[in-house]
Amino acid sequence: MLARRLVSFFKTSPSSKVSSTANSVNEEETKSFARKAVSFVLITVTGGVALSALDDLAIYHGCSSKAIEKAINNQEIINAIGEPIKKGPWYKASLAVAHKRSSVSCTFPVSGPQGSGVLQLKAVRSGDDNWYSYFLPRDWKILLMEALLHVPGNEEKRQTLQISLLENASPPACVACTECRPQQSENQQKK
Repeated sequence: MLARRLVSFFKTSPSSKVSSTANSVNEEETKSFARKAVSFVLITVTGGVALSALDDLAIYHGCSSKAIEKAINNQEIINAIGEPIKKGPWYKASLAVAHKRSSVSCTFPVSGPQGSGVLQLKAVRSGDDNWYSYFLPRDWKILLMEALLHVPGNEEKRQTLQISLLENASPPACVACTECRPQQSENQQKK
């Protein structure tokens, strides 16, 4: 066996050894480049997902803080679950964003000494939609908001209350449109 190895060693020429080492160097460089490319792609994707998650957390914080302010000032909610009203953990909330992150639908838990529940809201963002708007705090306008509260009773099992928090907002006054021109129907235009 040793003799076969020696014979095969001497049969290979030095030029074939040089070319085989050059091929192995090229293969190593190719593998090294592929590893670097894969690492770069993975780090980029991970960073993008992390930035998106942080942006969603900022959106949740802005909307829920504004909703809690409204809930603290609502006497019906205070009567139902008591004071202080506390916001539940963020990981029990649901958040849906749409229209290039300018509208949001959010549901999150709240609790008080006499009961607990969830606040549901729909809001739109006001302000510019620039690239640096991701770094600035957003001003959200709450369009719809209601509270579903679970209040334990003495003799009853549990009471569930649904309270709309934007009932006090009056609708805009009706104004007759004087600038509109009546449109003719298609049948009248053909005659």
